[in-house]
Amino acid sequence: MDTVNPPGGDNLYELLDQWLATPPGQMLLDWEQAQLDRVVADMFGYHAVQLGWPRLQALRANRMPHRWLLAGAQGQASAVSLIADVQALPFAERSLDLVVLPHTLEFAADPHHTLAEVERVLMPEGKLVILGFNPGSAWGLAQRWARLRRMAQPGRELYLPQAGEFIAWRRLRDWLRLLSFEVEAGRFGIYRPALRSEHWLARWQWIDRVGDHWWPIFGAVYMLVAV
Repeated sequence: MDTVNPPGGDNLYELLDQWLATPPGQMLLDWEQAQLDRVVADMFGYHAVQLGWPRLQALRANRMPHRWLLAGAQGQASAVSLIADVQALPFAERSLDLVVLPHTLEFAADPHHTLAEVERVLMPEGKLVILGFNPGSAWGLAQRWARLRRMAQPGRELYLPQAGEFIAWRRLRDWLRLLSFEVEAGRFGIYRPALRSEHWLARWQWIDRVGDHWWPIFGAVYMLVAV
């Protein structure tokens, strides 16, 4: 897999890595890695790209011969570094078969432009996989509440990564329709409360099974597949 590093991205990835090292961050990585391994394994073609979140090996189960990571390459044993900007991808029009955006839109300066750029480089019938935080979940509400309290208490710690502007599932579907994407599949995951302790997160593990069955739209994170 080749690697592309966005200019000025080092500080952002350092902050994300700090959060991903926490118990909820590790739980998120485990869930997302399992979902990606499942869906990308059966996606075929020649060229695949992951934009962002280098701690997540989004393409490791995919068998396309040419795979790139647009991010810092920590932990990617087979990566080769390149330099590029997510707002101006270094790929020809209609040249990619698969693009994976793991929380990329939430941390992009202009998520609309990023999606339009992805649409430009994807081939007809190309696949797009998006991962995002659900602002309507317990985690999303905890983040919103912490931001409100932060106005009165500057420096107060947030629950989720600080830089992200989280995009609702329905809103994202509308954006994709405007760009002629068709949503092929999707699912939500992680229904545990916004806790920081590994012990208490483990105690609430049972609610993931219940939530997946009874209230799937309230999962902390979602994965969406579009074509």
